[in-house]
Amino acid sequence: MKELQPINQQVILDITESKDEQRTASGIIIPETAKEKPKTAPIVAMSTIENAEIKPGDEVLFKPYTGTEVEFGGKKYLILPYSEILAKIVFTEEI
Repeated sequence: MKELQPINQQVILDITESKDEQRTASGIIIPETAKEKPKTAPIVAMSTIENAEIKPGDEVLFKPYTGTEVEFGGKKYLILPYSEILAKIVFTEEI
């Protein structure tokens, strides 16, 4: 089995998009070319990084127009430097 393993402080994010047709509230279909690219994604893998504040499985916010998009095993991934990750998305309970 083949898998992607990042090196040199790189992180791999799963950016595979849903194939569902997206529509506006009024029913207009949004074409693929008009969709805004997501700026959040779950981490699939990361290279060995000392004192990393994230781990595989975490959802993160990353800089737009960064990294390298690749297709591997029928999925889309974004490979980007650890430093391009802006924040970790944390789910909390309302009080």
